[in-house]
Amino acid sequence: MIIHTFCFRWKPDTTEAQKERAYDEISELHLQIPAILETNVGANFSPRSQGYEFGGVMKFADRDSLDAYNNHPVHLQLLSWLVPLIEPLEVDFEV
Repeated sequence: MIIHTFCFRWKPDTTEAQKERAYDEISELHLQIPAILETNVGANFSPRSQGYEFGGVMKFADRDSLDAYNNHPVHLQLLSWLVPLIEPLEVDFEV
């Protein structure tokens, strides 16, 4: 199993509507991308967050499934509008 984790620092001009859209779209990716086994996202409340306000975890069966997600058109569409709004950090590992 592959665990894909991510967190975002929002850029200063990001609106609440854009943040909500990101939450909604990421939460529902598993409905459109079969490679995703599970998705959990939410606001980061850690006092050690270093400015990362939003995070999530996804589960995949294997690295090929993660690659399929990374190259899926729905994911690429999400990235097209989201990437300009964030400073992301990602960690992927196998369990």
